[in-house]
Formats: sequence, structure tokens, C-alpha cells
Amino acid sequence: MLGDTKASNPVKTSRRDLGYVISNQLNGGTTVCGTILVADQVGIPVFATGGIGGVHRGVEKTFDISADLVELGKCGVAVISSGVKSILDIPKTLEYLETQGVFVATFGDNNEFPAFYSRKSGTKSPYFVDSAEKAAQIIKSAMDMSLKSGMLFAVPIPEEHALPYEMMDKVIEQALKSMDPLMEGKQVTPYLLSQVAKLTGGKSLESNIALIKNNAMVAADIAVELAKLRQSGRREVSNMDKSVARRLEGGAVEGQPKGGPVIIGGSNLDCNAMLAAKNIEVSDTALLD
Repeated sequence: MLGDTKASNPVKTSRRDLGYVISNQLNGGTTVCGTILVADQVGIPVFATGGIGGVHRGVEKTFDISADLVELGKCGVAVISSGVKSILDIPKTLEYLETQGVFVATFGDNNEFPAFYSRKSGTKSPYFVDSAEKAAQIIKSAMDMSLKSGMLFAVPIPEEHALPYEMMDKVIEQALKSMDPLMEGKQVTPYLLSQVAKLTGGKSLESNIALIKNNAMVAADIAVELAKLRQSGRREVSNMDKSVARRLEGGAVEGQPKGGPVIIGGSNLDCNAMLAAKNIEVSDTALLD
């Protein structure tokens, strides 16, 4: 249903909307928040998107903060995106992600955080990761420790599709000025993105499509490497199980001496006693039956 272009009046579906949309059998398109929630529940550890939501510009007046950030702090899913949507306040978004305990890294050879349509934002990521293998190792370690908080890998848009940051910043400011001050909630982001597309003559839309395709390829590479690590981990556990079985059967692992069993744990033993004597003396006091 999410891919049905003929569906009428689809609902922008976040965590709060899922119950309503499903119970009323409506058509919905999941936000990053909604997708993270579903992915976590069905065991999908990695997914790609264009850009996540975040802290809106002028948040001190509107308190408009995307539920994407909160959901990333709740679910152990790795999101591969080109950072946050360009219409947002990037420094405040990264600050909020830190508060939520979300791991953030730029996918590249430096820690410059991308600005969606642009490769540079002037803001730094806490870390950078230069290969799918290293990204997968980070995800695997977080899974092994049951951290249960998400990860954001910010992938810069390919150079040939990037737009100048200074130009895009001016375009976004112009789009913000054109917005109805009474507009709020789900209407804000779609309006601003459509205005940006108009003001750039469609160039922002072309860049958006290109970065989504690139993010999907990066996410696929990371997912493959993660699957290899998880499969290798299962083989190690299986080999360890066989080693334990041989020990229990009296055999010894090659190169190691035989030894007695080691029991870790405890047991309880209840004791019941009945007194044979009718009189018991304790010090100078006699206890009678």
C-alpha cells in the first residue's frame, strides 16, 4: 500500500499515527520515525532514507522537533541518510541526538556533517567511518551490548549532484519567509521542500533522487557486511557449543588438559528437625513443652 501511487489521501504516518491508520484501514506513508519502529519490531537492523527529520529553525518559538530523533534514541536501528533535511537546524539537531544517546558518524574520510543537498554544512560529526566494514562492526558491537539506541550514518551526496551550501541556505531562508506563520505540524516540511524545489528550478529534486540512490547503495553494502559478521558470530557460538559437548563426553579439546567439571550456580537444601527431649535448658532458663 505504501507504494500505491493511486491511493487517495495517504496519511503521513509516525509512531503516534500507526494505530489510527491501521484501525481505520487508511493508506499511510511512514516517516523515518514510523519506519524505525517497524524495522525494529521485525528485526531489520539497517535502512536507508534521504534525510531524517530534526530540530526546525526557529525552534525557540515553535518547539518543532521531529519524532525521528526521539525514535532513534529508542530503537537499535542504523539509519543511512544524507544527514538531516536541509530546512532544519543542523547544530541543534546533532545536540538533540547526543541527548538521546544516538551514535552519529559521517560516512567518508572526514567528519564534516553533510547538509543534504550539499556535501558540507560547517558542522562536524562526532566520528567518521570510511568503509562499510567498519560501519557494520560498530552496528554489530552495539547489538552485542544491547544498547537499544539507534545510529545515524550521514552520507554526503555524490560530488556531481551536490548543490552549493551558501546558495541552498539562501533558498531555504526565502522559503521560510514565504511560509504562512500559522502553518504547523505535518504541513511544514512538505511545504518547505516544495518551495525549495520551485526556487531551484527542480535542481533540488534531482539532487534528492541522486542522494537517495547513493544512500541505498551504501546501506546495502553495510547490511551485507553486517550479515557476514552476524553469520561468523553464529559459527563461533556453534563451535563453542561443540567444544562444550566434547568436554561433557569426557573428551578434551586438543592442546588442553582434561579437567573435572566446573559447576557455577547454587542449590537450596531444606532441613527439618524434631526435638526428642521435652525439657531444654538454655543458660538458667528452662523451656517446657
